[in-house]
Amino acid sequence: MKQLILMRHAKAEKDAESGEDFDRALAKRGREEARSVAEALKAYGIKPDFALVSQAARTRGTFAEVEAVLGPIRADITKDAYNANADTLRRMIEAREDEGQCVLVVAHNPGIQVLAAEYLYEGASGQDVLDVVRSGYPTATATVFEVDVAGRPTYDGIYLAK
Repeated sequence: MKQLILMRHAKAEKDAESGEDFDRALAKRGREEARSVAEALKAYGIKPDFALVSQAARTRGTFAEVEAVLGPIRADITKDAYNANADTLRRMIEAREDEGQCVLVVAHNPGIQVLAAEYLYEGASGQDVLDVVRSGYPTATATVFEVDVAGRPTYDGIYLAK
């Protein structure tokens, strides 16, 4: 893996018909957010070739909107990423890092935000970027990292929905 994208799912409906959090679909705003971030990634020439995606409806919906803009992306859609903490997400990424040159992870807060902050801290990112991520990680936010040969991620950009 040479590039890693950590993305929080886009805005979801408040409630699902089933009453289950897992089943909450994307809101109209969420579909627009996901496409907006995907368009920004595309404009910068960033195209994942593998994705780890939580099996929840809102993360699958976010991933579908990203694919609609960027084209097909081979994916592992797994319940293990549903509300996973940062350590679990990190282990999942490390276990699959050879799956692609650019790996996208679509998951949930707080785990995805905490992991982004940890990678920023470990990569000695500037305080301004750390402050942005620590102060909030809005829906559909994507943080991009370059990954060196030793597997160390370094901050490359952050994309927020318009």
